[in-house]
Amino acid sequence: MKKSFLARVVVNAIAMYLVARYLSSGFYISGAGAALIAGLMLGIVNSVIRPLLLLLSLPLNLITLGLFTLVVNGLMLQLTDALVAGMRLNGLINAIWVSILISIISLIINGVLIKED
Repeated sequence: MKKSFLARVVVNAIAMYLVARYLSSGFYISGAGAALIAGLMLGIVNSVIRPLLLLLSLPLNLITLGLFTLVVNGLMLQLTDALVAGMRLNGLINAIWVSILISIISLIINGVLIKED
């Protein structure tokens, strides 16, 4: 069974909050409410814009053996930063690093909390 969009939003919000609070000094979220809004916006951005950007960047992804996807993920996080008032992110390199941390923490949360059939 696929995980629902709402579950992904909550997991992203928790991961973003943990990264902002404990793991990255260049990433700030003002509170749990802002983290939920940022998780929702990141989910929407990843559902709508990211597939198109990945398709357009396919030649770069092939040349870099998929590493350009990290840049696309950082750009999606920066776009989320531009849309959410309670979130602040410093630079593209930091956005790439934060997106990696969010992915790792989301993977851990999904593995521990969400059981798939």
